[in-house]
Amino acid sequence: MNAQDQKVAVITGASQGIGAALVDAYRKLGYAVVATSRTIELSGDAGVVTVRGDIADPATAERVIAAGIQQFGRIDTLVNNAGLFVAKPFTDYTADDYATVTGVNLTGFFRVTQLAVEHMLAQGGGHIVNITTSLVDNADSRVPSVLASLTKGGLQSATKSLAIEYAARGIRANAVSPGTVRTPMHPEETHAALAALQPVGRLGEESDIVDAVLYLENAPFVTGEILHVDGGMSAGH
Repeated sequence: MNAQDQKVAVITGASQGIGAALVDAYRKLGYAVVATSRTIELSGDAGVVTVRGDIADPATAERVIAAGIQQFGRIDTLVNNAGLFVAKPFTDYTADDYATVTGVNLTGFFRVTQLAVEHMLAQGGGHIVNITTSLVDNADSRVPSVLASLTKGGLQSATKSLAIEYAARGIRANAVSPGTVRTPMHPEETHAALAALQPVGRLGEESDIVDAVLYLENAPFVTGEILHVDGGMSAGH
């Protein structure tokens, strides 16, 4: 395969959990990967370029996309996986909470996606996948989470807007909307309580979200889709 023909995926929040699993999955698909997070280590895989930085800083987005173009010559898929979740009663949120969560969840999506789309347009197509949360559509009195709904809800609406804006120009945009997933974000001692919030009575696994992203990657007629992978949360409680 000519290096210029190898597809390239950019994955944010890629150092652990779902992001790290997505890096592995895209490599198995034969993609080269640009992986970024604040704490990511150098990769021993020549097909993976790592960029350390805070995605809330637009300069990180510039470095991430530049690394993909410099190393691999193209950008085919962007998975906006980086995200923060802070569950607090609404009036307990601080100005720092607001700045931090909107920084990662919204600003962190915005610039990197703009830059990726510019390259996708130039090469004739691409795919954006945003990771949201089932709480956007299904608020739960047991999990007060206005900042998640504000930011990830914005991301979910933007997914549909991007899908329609670029539908005729070869760029698809989709989202995966998880329930609670067993990742390093959730300490072991919280798992039983979190599992009880899911209608199926258990947590999701990283592989469930990865499989959903890969389905969307390989579904050329699907765009503007919000794919709920949430153990039934979107159906009711």
